[in-house]
Amino acid sequence: MKKKPLATNLVTLAMVVALFIVMFTLSETGILSRHMRSMLVPVCINIILAVSLNLLVGFLGELTLGHAGFMSVGAYAGCLFSIAMKEILPMAIRFPLAMLVGGLVAAVFGIVIGIPVLRLHGDYLAIVTLAFGEIIRSVIINLEFTGGAAGLKGTPQDSTFVIAFIVVMITLLVTMNLVNSRHGRAITAIRDNRIAAEASGINVTYFRMLAFVIAAFFAGVAGVLYGHNLSILTAGTFDYNKSIELLVIVVLGGMGSIRGSVISAIIITLLPEVLRDLADYRMLIYALVLIIMMLLNASPRFAAFKTRFSPGAIKAAIKAKKAVKEGNANE
Repeated sequence: MKKKPLATNLVTLAMVVALFIVMFTLSETGILSRHMRSMLVPVCINIILAVSLNLLVGFLGELTLGHAGFMSVGAYAGCLFSIAMKEILPMAIRFPLAMLVGGLVAAVFGIVIGIPVLRLHGDYLAIVTLAFGEIIRSVIINLEFTGGAAGLKGTPQDSTFVIAFIVVMITLLVTMNLVNSRHGRAITAIRDNRIAAEASGINVTYFRMLAFVIAAFFAGVAGVLYGHNLSILTAGTFDYNKSIELLVIVVLGGMGSIRGSVISAIIITLLPEVLRDLADYRMLIYALVLIIMMLLNASPRFAAFKTRFSPGAIKAAIKAKKAVKEGNANE
């Protein structure tokens, strides 16, 4: 039983590394178009956001719609730091520090918001976190040092595909280790039955806050990557539509499935761009694809199909076939 999560995680990491090698090779050889190369960093950003949100929605079982708010806080904190240190620190030092600053500021906001908010559950928690995201956006628009409605300008464009991939790997490793640790089992126990978890001695408030803060931290880091990938950072990007888009990615990939979040983030990010040539029909096809994916994801037959062709099932089938051949040979 202990080997299964490890094998699943290794397959997920190997898949991500293989995709990176393929896309990096295509990018460096000039096979990818300039537009598709520009989509590589946004894909990595959405993977980070989806995996971190899955920690809350999938593993903790709490519906939150304020992930874009944490992303915006981290983005502005990291970008302001980079603008202030642009002439002082080299990029190799400044950018990692900016990501750390953005992540920590978002984590602090996660603590401040989490203390009153995490007393709520279900729809009430979703509404309050959605309101938090909108309040943050409104405040940012009305502040002078953030650039207001015109946006924040002057941020160095330090985000690259390699750096974004490294952050993706760090996010995956931290999340996977957390989920498979004692803390992760406590978090999933709260999701399955909060009252039973509390009765068995699990500090429900602590573990809910832990998941909330870690998710906010990585959302802030993703925001810094986003801000350093553009020349202008505007608050309108981080509205409730962004939070809903991230929730759609998590649901389509499967709540509690890290690999599913990675695959879904790639598809949802690239699909509108792939369909761009279809002009007026682009969003219609995009919506239809989302509906079909949702229906398939909810289908027990499709779930059985995925289980049958999973790496573990294929490996077991190969072993069984090999054992049958050896038995026939011995006879």
